[in-house]
Amino acid sequence: MDTLTPREISFILLALGTLLFSARLLGEIARRFNLPSVLGEILAGILLGPTVFGTFLPELSALLFPSRGGGALVLDGLTTLAIVLFLLVAGIEVDLSTVWRQGKVAIWIATVGMLVPFVLGFALAWFAPSMVGYQDGTDRIAFALFLATALSITALPIIAKILLDLKIYRSDLGVAVIAAAVFNDLLGWLVFAVILGMVGADHGLPIGHTILITVAFTAAMLTVIPWLIDRALPWIQAYTSWPAGVLSFALSLCLFSAAFTEWIGIHAIFGSFLAGVALGHSSHLRERTRTTLEQFISFIFAPLFFASIGLKVNFATHFNLLLTLTILTLALVGKVVGSTLGARMGRMPWREAWGAGFGMSAQGTMGIILGVLALQYHLITQELFVSLVVMALVTSMASGPLLQKVLRLKKPRRFVDFIDHGLFLSHVHAADRTAVIRELTSMMADALGFDRREIAEAVLSRERIMGTGIGQGIAVPHARLNGLKNPVVGLGLSATGIDFDAPDGQPARVVFLLLTPQNDNGAQLEILADIATTFKDDEVREKIHQVTGYTEFLALVKSAKR
Repeated sequence: MDTLTPREISFILLALGTLLFSARLLGEIARRFNLPSVLGEILAGILLGPTVFGTFLPELSALLFPSRGGGALVLDGLTTLAIVLFLLVAGIEVDLSTVWRQGKVAIWIATVGMLVPFVLGFALAWFAPSMVGYQDGTDRIAFALFLATALSITALPIIAKILLDLKIYRSDLGVAVIAAAVFNDLLGWLVFAVILGMVGADHGLPIGHTILITVAFTAAMLTVIPWLIDRALPWIQAYTSWPAGVLSFALSLCLFSAAFTEWIGIHAIFGSFLAGVALGHSSHLRERTRTTLEQFISFIFAPLFFASIGLKVNFATHFNLLLTLTILTLALVGKVVGSTLGARMGRMPWREAWGAGFGMSAQGTMGIILGVLALQYHLITQELFVSLVVMALVTSMASGPLLQKVLRLKKPRRFVDFIDHGLFLSHVHAADRTAVIRELTSMMADALGFDRREIAEAVLSRERIMGTGIGQGIAVPHARLNGLKNPVVGLGLSATGIDFDAPDGQPARVVFLLLTPQNDNGAQLEILADIATTFKDDEVREKIHQVTGYTEFLALVKSAKR
């Protein structure tokens, strides 16, 4: 039996550790700049792959990320497993009931929003293939169908995140867009599954049989299997260890389903996606179990997969500006115009219809996954692959701001966006309200370069009008200042508590000092509401007194239930 040598094992583990660490680090940095974390994860792979690392240190790059041999097979197997598991999570997020609840408007958005870019992509790939990176010798029909699908797919996880960030996830528009994205993804993956069956390796089944089995399998996974899962889950939760029993069941179902679709000539990811849809449909799947699965997969396996994308291609030598602009234009125009027209056909007002169009334009992870698989099957060139990755990232980054602009929404402001380590006091020495305000204003004046007496008087003047204790041990003294450009938040923790005349009579042990510009456009109210929401949980209020520094405070706040 062939086995890996100790040297190969060492380099495999080193490569995986390097990939995961780099992907998570750059993913977090991307999030700090309000960008999708997948952008940082792919950038990590580009830096470690042939584009940068392979150019300057080719021998070391070949040792860590070999193109052949046992190490290459292990990395390929792990990245395949990673994307199979990631599609399980994507499928769990699909709520089929939203499609039926929204009725015709969701169907219109999904159908027309997919049909317009599909027709545009297919027509261009068929009549002017050289414009979209067609390579001689490739199955023309399969290539045209692939490009049409790649331009019309949506990224449900990205869309859901954008709607949640903008606080419109549960609005009529938000639910309609989510329902349309669900239906769009199901159609898109079904078409792509057929394409993979056309160009994949010989599995011993005629393409007609493969398509029939795929349709039957899809129907079963959307009807009978969810019904069986819904009845099996209570028994699993009652008679097995929690959460091990449910997690094992979910992962086993995913792998069995993936193995079946791979065997019939359709890629494994289609089976795992449908397994996720069937599993997520059950009302007995606890939210905590969903979260555990998502965190386990999204923070370990997904970064490995997206980082591995950069290992496949030299993004510098294979970047074609004209091709990239062509693909990006087709994707944005087709998706936005198609989805907007679909929303209007569903009798949605014009502004909301444009919102649906821009909301549906994010292709993100799904567009990238299609590109990876097409490259694996030699259906597209490396130049087209790079263009598709760029298109998917750009549409994901642009969708949120464009949706926000067309709906004239403001992104909710959180107090953590306006505080840093220099505005945090873990131990307040003052014993009364006036003294603590002076202590905090002194700290903030030094950081801002303002006169401390001016700030203190403005805050104390507001405090004399009415106490700023909001209850449950929290106080938020505040003021508006001339010359201040952006809101600023300071925080002090008191071991004994300070009387801020709170409605419940409790002394404040957590004191925020909030400063905003004279014309703050509602920032003061938004930040006050955010502080109240964050600290409504008893556990958070108790744990904050155990923190010893700003980093621990920030970690506690970001993990708070909202």
